Amino acid sequence: MAVGVFDLFSVGIGPSSSHTVGPMRAAAVFAGELKDAGVLGSVASLRVDLYGSLAATGRGHGTMTATLLGLEGYHPELILPEEVEERLATIAETGVLNLAGASGEGVELPYAVEDMILHPLTVLPRHTNGMKFAVSDAGGNVLREATFFSVGGGFIVREGEEDAAREELEESKKELPLPFRTAAELLGRCSSEGLGISEIMFINERASRSEEEIREGLLHIWSVMEACVETSLKREGVLPGGLKVRRRSPDWLERLLKEDKDRNDPKYWQEWVNLIALAVNEENASGGRVVTAPTNGAAGIIPAVLYYALNYAPGMDKATQADKDDVVVKFLLTAGAVGVLYKEQASISGAEVGCQGEVGSASSMAAAGLAEVMGGTPGQVENAAEIAMEHNLGLTCDPIGGLVQIPCIERNAIAAAKAINAAKMALWGDGTHRVSLDEVIVTMRETGKDMSSKYKETAMGGLAVNVVEC
Repeated sequence: MAVGVFDLFSVGIGPSSSHTVGPMRAAAVFAGELKDAGVLGSVASLRVDLYGSLAATGRGHGTMTATLLGLEGYHPELILPEEVEERLATIAETGVLNLAGASGEGVELPYAVEDMILHPLTVLPRHTNGMKFAVSDAGGNVLREATFFSVGGGFIVREGEEDAAREELEESKKELPLPFRTAAELLGRCSSEGLGISEIMFINERASRSEEEIREGLLHIWSVMEACVETSLKREGVLPGGLKVRRRSPDWLERLLKEDKDRNDPKYWQEWVNLIALAVNEENASGGRVVTAPTNGAAGIIPAVLYYALNYAPGMDKATQADKDDVVVKFLLTAGAVGVLYKEQASISGAEVGCQGEVGSASSMAAAGLAEVMGGTPGQVENAAEIAMEHNLGLTCDPIGGLVQIPCIERNAIAAAKAINAAKMALWGDGTHRVSLDEVIVTMRETGKDMSSKYKETAMGGLAVNVVEC
């Protein structure tokens, strides 16, 4: 199907969409196919091979444990945090995996994290995030095997089906009333139809959902974002993984409530934005429930900027709940439309183009959403998205210890502020500007291709090698 807003904003678990959500999703697909094909009962052994970035930083990103959960049949959008903890504890204690057992009777196999085979220096042709599954019977005969690629944002592609998937995508676009692939095409639609960017996206979403479903779905996405923040603000201590990174958001909240007692002093807007971004990404780093937006590593930017829109945009002090719901829907639709452009023309995978594809894309999407709800014209909204990405070009992905903590957590707060500034700058203009969003997206894609692999989520360069972990 054509990429839509609910593909770019999906509920999952941390810490990474490409290294946690994608592998879990691929493993769950494979497990489901074993059951559907009627071969599950004959399975006697399992082999999992992880390649490239998945192998290089998989331990810090939760790839191995997420894969185990997927092989048991759990899906990232449905599994609850308590189920994650319970199943992983059981597997660790017993060394037994219940293959495809989440949705009914499975097959118990002796299998755990240490049984996975890692190939950190081997990159498969399609993408650096490659993974292979194979199951055999008691005689050693391979019953079924499959290779998947986790291409960013939780999206997966199966080896051998790339062309078919591409053709299906192109065919599904023909069903859209107002399809677009580039920002120029999107602006052309806005001009010819006399509509805003969020309205174009809304019309396209109606091709597969009712108006009520779209609205309810987007408000649910926002509610999960809010719940993520609330959960994070109640947690204290250090984040898992060995870096001993202290959770800061609970202390920050306590201080903010003392200084901004009514939570409406505009001079504290940036502190609140920082808090929201930090809280979301601290929860993500701990493996909690987050909204991929459009990736987990960048999950804090859009909720932080949307919080700004709901609390500090002009007129919001007098807004009703219905008004605020309208802002949420409009913001996410616009952000989603810009996300489609990045997904179509470049990449949102840190392992493919560096962090510019994750944090940069999210900052650009958030800037567009804010400009739209603040009354921007389509030209101003496109300008806001362009400004935000232009000043994230070349951003590397070099997490210390392969953990989505340093510099990832603070980076979300910085990028949220960039998005807000980009929207404000665009709204002070008339929508005309020298560099187009399409030109910046292509530049991001080409920069990613030129970037050394050690700066693309491998923990082999930058802060990952220049900062002592302990």
